[in-house]
Amino acid sequence: MTKKPLDQEPDIPFMEVHEVIVPHLGHVPIVKGDFHRLPHEVQKFLAYYVDYMTPRGIYICDGSDEEGNEIIHKLMERGTLEKLEKLENCYVCRTDPADVARVESKTYIVTRDKHTTIPHSEHGAKGGMGLWMDPDTMQREMDDRFRNCMAGRMLYVIPFSMGPIGSPLAKIGVELTDSNYVLLCMRIMTRVSPKVWEALGNGEFVKCVHSMGCPRPWRRKVVNHWPCNPEKVLLAHFPEERKVKSFGSGYGGNSLLGKKCFALRIAMNIARDEGWMAEHMLIMGVTNPKGEEFYIAAAFPSACGKTNMAMLNPTIPGWTVRCVGDDIAWMRFT
Repeated sequence: MTKKPLDQEPDIPFMEVHEVIVPHLGHVPIVKGDFHRLPHEVQKFLAYYVDYMTPRGIYICDGSDEEGNEIIHKLMERGTLEKLEKLENCYVCRTDPADVARVESKTYIVTRDKHTTIPHSEHGAKGGMGLWMDPDTMQREMDDRFRNCMAGRMLYVIPFSMGPIGSPLAKIGVELTDSNYVLLCMRIMTRVSPKVWEALGNGEFVKCVHSMGCPRPWRRKVVNHWPCNPEKVLLAHFPEERKVKSFGSGYGGNSLLGKKCFALRIAMNIARDEGWMAEHMLIMGVTNPKGEEFYIAAAFPSACGKTNMAMLNPTIPGWTVRCVGDDIAWMRFT
């Protein structure tokens, strides 16, 4: 029989902390991950925004199940997530009612020449083909919002691949965010893994910067444990620099920057330069009774039924339909 020790230290969770030193903020701890494993261009990108947005620490994500479970547990403790007991691995998240949709009226493309973004129109006429802002004005807007915007909050570094990691057709992005809800969702929407760093090497990546816009101490009332800053929401796309910045919203299309922002708006420019297409289209596979599969791509505007069509259940005997993609299509033709 093993005797119980008279004085035993209980097991407690602990971590080894490293740090980054930046000019204005000084020492910033890295609570998870290894800064030295990041490609040099990612290190420069991260160091600049750490100094600019002043977070309390850096969390370099690895996309593992352990990481996902840790974030789920934290969000449930906070009250952001509530488990649906009758469904497996399902949770409900209630947002602030002021932050429930994409904000097309606050979504801009930033280019040197206005008409590389929007078409010419008669003087005084308001076009409906997107919004443009000149670089200097946008820089002032960004400085007003992003400087010190992560004070008291953790900065999450999310390496993600749009497509199979290492595929010649895939594209890589790195998102910086102060929302661990965003991290949780990016694990579902994209491929988040340390293997992304290996696939990237010294190559190009799309820079994605997101903040809820709620530095601590935050004086605005937080509704449903959902920090946001709806009065100052702004999304900016910089196609030439392959960069996206989003402020003030935690809603999916505004904060999960791999989706509409990267996969459609930035990817359209990459595709144009490289000779392929990134389009706002569904792709469905239709198989006839002979086992032959055909693919249909269909372009609908938002809220016109792309997802409904892509998920059709046919009633004609012998035919099957599968959803390849319900929103955005990357297409290469040989």
